[in-house]
Amino acid sequence: MDFDKILSHYKANACVMSVELYPDGSYGNIRVVAGNKAHCEEMESTQGRPFVPDCPYEFCFPKNQNFEDHCFRCVQSGKPLHAYVNLYMMGLWLNMFLMPLDSDREDVGYCVYCYDVAPKADSSAMADLSGDTASNVLKACIKLRGAENVKQTFQEVVEDIRQSCESDQCCILLTDAENRECSIFAESTREGLKVQPMSRYVEGFYAIAETWPETLAGSTCIIVKDERDMEKLRLTNPIWGSMLDLSGVKTIMLFPLRHGGELLGYLWTVNFNVDNTLIIKETLEVTTFLIASEISSYLLLNKLQTLSTIDSLTGVKNRNVMNNRIDQIVAGRKPTPKAVIFADLNGLKYTNDEQGHLSGDKVLRSAAEILQYVFPEEDVYRAGGDEFMVLVSGISEDELNTRIAKIRTMAKLSENVYFSIGVCCGEPDVRRAMHIADERMYVDKKSFYIEHPELKYR
Repeated sequence: MDFDKILSHYKANACVMSVELYPDGSYGNIRVVAGNKAHCEEMESTQGRPFVPDCPYEFCFPKNQNFEDHCFRCVQSGKPLHAYVNLYMMGLWLNMFLMPLDSDREDVGYCVYCYDVAPKADSSAMADLSGDTASNVLKACIKLRGAENVKQTFQEVVEDIRQSCESDQCCILLTDAENRECSIFAESTREGLKVQPMSRYVEGFYAIAETWPETLAGSTCIIVKDERDMEKLRLTNPIWGSMLDLSGVKTIMLFPLRHGGELLGYLWTVNFNVDNTLIIKETLEVTTFLIASEISSYLLLNKLQTLSTIDSLTGVKNRNVMNNRIDQIVAGRKPTPKAVIFADLNGLKYTNDEQGHLSGDKVLRSAAEILQYVFPEEDVYRAGGDEFMVLVSGISEDELNTRIAKIRTMAKLSENVYFSIGVCCGEPDVRRAMHIADERMYVDKKSFYIEHPELKYR
């Protein structure tokens, strides 16, 4: 067969791949037997050497299990294949087409590989999907874009993905490299299966997840569709392979979730319908791109919300949130609290001056921890530099007094934590309750400094 003549009709990068076929249904060596002018120029530019016909494909392209599987499936099925993938290790997007060719040998199959690479995603290429794939992707996109409850919507999307894959389980796992932690963002398990949810195993799972980039080895995904693939996985990642065996996993497809060059986590589906492997891969390649973008936006908004509502030093809610809460109570949009507590730190200025501001910061954090421990069900606010406020609901006055006593006891057991506390209970006007609690707090502070004049700011 005159491969050069066939390739002469292609303007884009194109080459002919040969796949060695074994009697047992597996494949062997994959080679690039011929290339057109554009391919030869691409090799000269990227590899720094001229293209040599009939070379192992690794001489032209990065070694990749999924690419090998695509070539094999194309020559075996006699059907054209298309994929659009993110080569995140190289910062490129690859648009690839495989078209089968006739072969005069039973032990070797051929296909034309036509490809194009670009530094940015092409929406038109991404939208060039089969009907089933486009329907699944569109469904996910519509749900995500119209979401009010983001976590609930992701739960629905993951359930849809699991059903479309006809799999036992689908999960989105977020990873935190800085703290070496994982968290389950959404998960769906087939009804009736006697399997534990992934959330049961997430503690300590980061040790497994951090091995996946090496297992991916630059591939866009990991696909295990049969025992042969699973055996390869056991060899490259024996600990994870053993865990999959113990969990009854026969097939798995895992995609990294990346956005803006950052690895956010992974999406995987297990024990899927292998007859639809290519459709599932095509669907997840695009869906995970959209999912990663939405998760990135969600995490950013959460971070901004945290920065705008949480006091960075103590971890309790800040004054802005406190003021908003009071305004909502006054406007009748929030219920009036049972009691208002003001807790002010005594001697903080003395600690800062004598021991340094790091010691003062430690005192503030300890004070916040005490208040949160005693009132775990209530919101604790940092009202000012050394002043905290707690709005209390749903407990009796006796229980309130017991907890105030507990605050004082815990403060005595802490280093340099001295509280002045003022409480107003049962006042229906929240602003008046705050005023009364504040006045009582200053009375308590005056008594404290009479007993401890050495700590009073001078």
